[in-house]
Amino acid sequence: MSKLMIVESPHKSKTIKAFLGKEYKVVASEGHIMDLATSGKFGLGVDVDHNFETTYIPIKGKKKLINTLKKDVKDADYIYLATDPDREGEAISWHLKEALGIEENYDRITFNEITKDVVLNALKNPRKIDEPLVRSQETRRILDRIIGFRLSKLMQSKTGGKSAGRVQSVALKLIVDREREILAFVPEEYWTITADFKDFTATLEKYKNKKIEIKGEREADDILAQLKKAFQIENVEEKAVKRNSKPIFKTTTMQQMAVNKLNFPSSKTMRIAQKLYEGIDTDEGSIGLITYMRTDSERVSMEFVKETKSYIEKKYGPEYVGSVKVPKKKENIQDAHEGIRPTSIKRTPESLKSYLTPDEYKLYEMIYYRALASIMSAAEVLNTTVTLNNNDYLFKATGSVLQFDGYLKVYYKFEEQKDTVLPDFRSYKSGAIVSDEIKKEQHFTKPEPRYTESSLIKEMESLGIGRPSTYAPTIQTLKDRDYVKIEDKKFVPTPMGIETTDKLQEFFSNIVNVEYTANMESDLDKIAEENLNYIKVLKDFYQTFEPMVENAFHNMEKKEAEKTGEDCPECGSPLVKRRGRFGEFTACSNYPTCKYIKKEVKKNTEIMPCPKCDGMILEKRTKRGKIFYGCSHYPKCDFASWDKPIEKKCPNCNGTLVEKKNKITCLNCDYVE
Repeated sequence: MSKLMIVESPHKSKTIKAFLGKEYKVVASEGHIMDLATSGKFGLGVDVDHNFETTYIPIKGKKKLINTLKKDVKDADYIYLATDPDREGEAISWHLKEALGIEENYDRITFNEITKDVVLNALKNPRKIDEPLVRSQETRRILDRIIGFRLSKLMQSKTGGKSAGRVQSVALKLIVDREREILAFVPEEYWTITADFKDFTATLEKYKNKKIEIKGEREADDILAQLKKAFQIENVEEKAVKRNSKPIFKTTTMQQMAVNKLNFPSSKTMRIAQKLYEGIDTDEGSIGLITYMRTDSERVSMEFVKETKSYIEKKYGPEYVGSVKVPKKKENIQDAHEGIRPTSIKRTPESLKSYLTPDEYKLYEMIYYRALASIMSAAEVLNTTVTLNNNDYLFKATGSVLQFDGYLKVYYKFEEQKDTVLPDFRSYKSGAIVSDEIKKEQHFTKPEPRYTESSLIKEMESLGIGRPSTYAPTIQTLKDRDYVKIEDKKFVPTPMGIETTDKLQEFFSNIVNVEYTANMESDLDKIAEENLNYIKVLKDFYQTFEPMVENAFHNMEKKEAEKTGEDCPECGSPLVKRRGRFGEFTACSNYPTCKYIKKEVKKNTEIMPCPKCDGMILEKRTKRGKIFYGCSHYPKCDFASWDKPIEKKCPNCNGTLVEKKNKITCLNCDYVE
């Protein structure tokens, strides 16, 4: 009996094929094969007037693949749809079933990790496609198509903005709102007084047991005048506290930690995690190293817990064995998933280092030790607090000393414990201690900081905006559309980002906001649980949204193009600055009657010395405006690259390295970093 298994990625198919018998053929759909058409009303591919019926067409370039898959289906006696274990994966399986003409000779299987035992177990527990889950995902897709197409066209016609979206525009609003809070913030002055001793520093906190706030320098000077260098030791308190490890990663916490500790943007983190999930080539074949990386669950399988506890006891001793963290139940959690963990605790990062790129190793190491630490015992810390009295002014100093390292034995690289040792105050028999210096210091209150990629993800998750799979692409879109720029690793909205947000808030404040977006996520969950009708959700939304769009098209003020002070040499009309696909350009204001565009003579930017001759590599543009890099001695020297070269040489072959998206690759060999 011939059996066909369809997964999403070719690399995953290679890994899984090694686990199965000869009767199985494993092929890949390479992600989605179908998407909404751009025909019909507003080019939505959705009939908004007739129960939101959809029209799907093959994704461009996939007709040949679909025909191949149809032949595979025809030749097979039974088909297993094994796309990713989430809503999008469920929708892909549904599209495969419909597009390939699969009837009843199929099963849907899912697995959270690509290991032999888990895949074989999934084959023993098949099911049919979860139709409510598909409806939930399709509703999300329809909403995103309607909002994205309608608002993007509006923004393009009125502001020159490139796009708008259901989650994207709310995320942008968070960034813009924070920027305005910073600009409106009025700093308030305050002062602190500290006493320096030989081994420690104490800070003034109270006067006669009441919290003290020092607003100005005169007040600080008045206090200093009442203080002596001698302090009385009023109280010394020692308290042993336990410091528990954190649960294993979910998507958002993995992304946040990777931003903070590895300096990886979330898009890069997800790309690397996908590779670790699908399988890494080793001497033993292709092995899936981590569980599914798009999850909002922190649950851990008992099999992994058992294996890990045994590993901890043998390697570190029974005192290091802890208990698994039980996550608090939250709404909208797909708890059928686990959190992100290694597929086996025995696959240490060190044992796999030779098979991984440097970036793959860094991320796997972080995931591995987070999971290991989560099942280890708590660290024990002795905290000491001393209170010093100086003329009824109470100063406080604190210290902490690690008594037992617990989980920090393996997690110290990602979570430090710095000892702050205070002296033994029992040695001061008189109960008095003399300071070396008492000093004042001026401060000013600060506003909330701009969002980093890490803090924006954390905020979006806490507000219930989007899902684990949406954060990275949402943030990448904001960057790609020039709605934000990065300064000191923080998001700063551009003028275009601010204007887009303001226009959307002027006309769509009831929809483009945190509460509405979070409630929509809740409705999508209810559709998946069969507690809400998806047609009702779409109708209620569209009946509110479309009149807003029509109003905006009629009443939103169109941004006027900025005049340059020059006149068109062809018709005499003023020349204006416009924005196009390849950035800003100067053209006639009488367009489309006059189509004059001023040719800008731009000096090519020098990048580096040419690796093939004594020329310089320059940043150039094709006639269509696409950037490439070529030698200044062209055509004598034919060096050219679509990717930006860098002066660092390849450590493998001494070839030329180039920046390719978020990684460095070699033009001559397969080196990647």
